[in-house]
Amino acid sequence: MYFGGAHVTMATCSKSSEADDEINDPGAAPYGNFINYYTFNPPENRLSLIPSALLRDLGYRDGQQTTLVLDVGCNSGDLSVAFYKHLVQEEEPDKRRVHLLGFDLDEILIQRAQQNNPLPSSISFISLDITKDTDRLQDYLDQHGCSRFHLCLCLAVTMWVHLNHGDAGLLQLLSRLASISQHLLLEAQPWKCYRSAARRLRKLGRSDFDHFKTLKIRGDVAEHAREHLERNCGMELIQSFGSTTWDRKLLLFKRR
Repeated sequence: MYFGGAHVTMATCSKSSEADDEINDPGAAPYGNFINYYTFNPPENRLSLIPSALLRDLGYRDGQQTTLVLDVGCNSGDLSVAFYKHLVQEEEPDKRRVHLLGFDLDEILIQRAQQNNPLPSSISFISLDITKDTDRLQDYLDQHGCSRFHLCLCLAVTMWVHLNHGDAGLLQLLSRLASISQHLLLEAQPWKCYRSAARRLRKLGRSDFDHFKTLKIRGDVAEHAREHLERNCGMELIQSFGSTTWDRKLLLFKRR
């Protein structure tokens, strides 16, 4: 995922012992690069809250235009594929006009996503660190003749960017996504997840997150994200799809 894995990731495991640790305690992955993320948070946990007619409801499914969806921190691609199939039915005539691009920082997870991709003509996966490189996303938009992605998914990514890049990194991520998206579907981890991630990291004897103790954006992170998107990024909250089984809100924003 952003990074990747959780829907987030950044680094791959180089030692089998580390991989075993993450299987036994997946929340200890320092960049959210969970190697088995969808075994404990399957796509249905989110898809059950999202209407299958979402793209049509947003005005994107008239069959006359290309519709681009971006999945930030796609991990191994399970949710990307499930989300596409959830929103685009096989029998629909404009199926080929909807394209989804998923990216993750973890090259191993992206390789897995590419190998298991059942819809290569409609879904693409690339390795990318959005905190450093957005040129490839712009290239993808240019390739399809679009100025922005029509819908961007940022699901369980914000915490990992926040912990590893600080308050400024979190706000920069939100600003970048807002600048390239017409609609943004955001799932921000609540603060209790931050504490759990830090505790699990310490339990394994690893170094603490660089920014955890100095973060000023705390408490209701989703509300902080909403305030930044609405005050500084020209977006507005138009719908909440409720909370997932992990008590995380799914918030839909639209460019004003």
